[in-house]
Amino acid sequence: MKKSMFMKAFQRMMLIAAMYGLCVLGATTNASDSDNGSSTKLYVGPQVGYQQARNADDGKWLVGAALRLKFLSTIGGEAAINYRQEEFGHGAVKVISWPVMATGLFYPLPFLYGALGAGWYYTTFDYDQNKYPQIKDETKQEFGWHFGAGAEIPMGPAKLTADVRYVFLNYKFQQVPELSGLHSDFFMVTFGILFGI
Repeated sequence: MKKSMFMKAFQRMMLIAAMYGLCVLGATTNASDSDNGSSTKLYVGPQVGYQQARNADDGKWLVGAALRLKFLSTIGGEAAINYRQEEFGHGAVKVISWPVMATGLFYPLPFLYGALGAGWYYTTFDYDQNKYPQIKDETKQEFGWHFGAGAEIPMGPAKLTADVRYVFLNYKFQQVPELSGLHSDFFMVTFGILFGI
């Protein structure tokens, strides 16, 4: 129990440190760019995608929006929010979440990137009342890590994006013991169009 609490606190501290580092890097880059007379471009736009958790009943579509900033030619950052849902245990529980993800982007080539980051998941567990009338629905805040890779294709003032990410996220399903062994890590494939602002 103490180890679990320590890990959660450590994960939150790492997310805060990563976000702080991205802010400092962005501020430093913006300051040096304005000294050189150039400007760093910020992009925003919608995303759609498909996600599948390891032990979910089936895959589902997701929708959301992303904000990207390229700090240097090889380093960028993204903040995104999505809506996703999935079912476990043959419909025994429906999980609805709003992940807010912060991701560092690393560009080995101008159009290819690797992604590494963390996310905060505002999650509702909606239990099937026919199977579990004694269990009340609950809402929790979960934390997860992710990594992946993708591509950006410039299209005039916009960019088309496509990437694949794997997310480490452990739902515990404590209310329903027969679901406690299920794995909720998932992969997601997203496509988006980002417009410069």
